[in-house]
Formats: sequence, structure tokens, C-alpha cells
Amino acid sequence: MIRVAELRQREVINVIDGRRLGTIKDIDLDLEEGRVRALIVPGQGSKFLFFFGREEDLVIPWENVVKIGIDVILVESYSSTAPVHREKA
Repeated sequence: MIRVAELRQREVINVIDGRRLGTIKDIDLDLEEGRVRALIVPGQGSKFLFFFGREEDLVIPWENVVKIGIDVILVESYSSTAPVHREKA
């Protein structure tokens, strides 16, 4: 069993292009079904966007998680539009 605090310390890596997506900021849970729906990683906007625009979080659907390792979480993202973006609240 893995604790959420342990998951948040692991780097999220896209296995398709090797890009580091960051560490988990939040987890989207489906309380009715008792399952994880998605991992949420802070957006990676440029400094320009940081000062003048909204940075978006990356929402990685649970189905895209390939492997949870000791130090990293491997995910599949086939295009630049995936993972899905969600505006910060």
C-alpha cells in the first residue's frame, strides 16, 4: 500500500518522450466508486505566462499511469494536448 504523501514525493515522467512533468500536486478521487480518477501535476507555463496569464494544471487520467516505481511515476502521453489541462482554481 502507498500513502498519498509518498506519491507526492515522486517525479512524474512521460514514457513517450522522457519529459519530466513534475511532482503530484493533487489527486482526483471518485468517492462513490472508491478509486483514483487522475493525478494532477502543476502546469509548466513559461515565466511570461506566470506573470501575465493563467498557468494550468496537468490532469493525467489514471488509465495513463503505466507504473508507480520507488522514485518515479511513469505515465503515457501521446500528444502535446494530453494530458488534459485544468485551470487553477
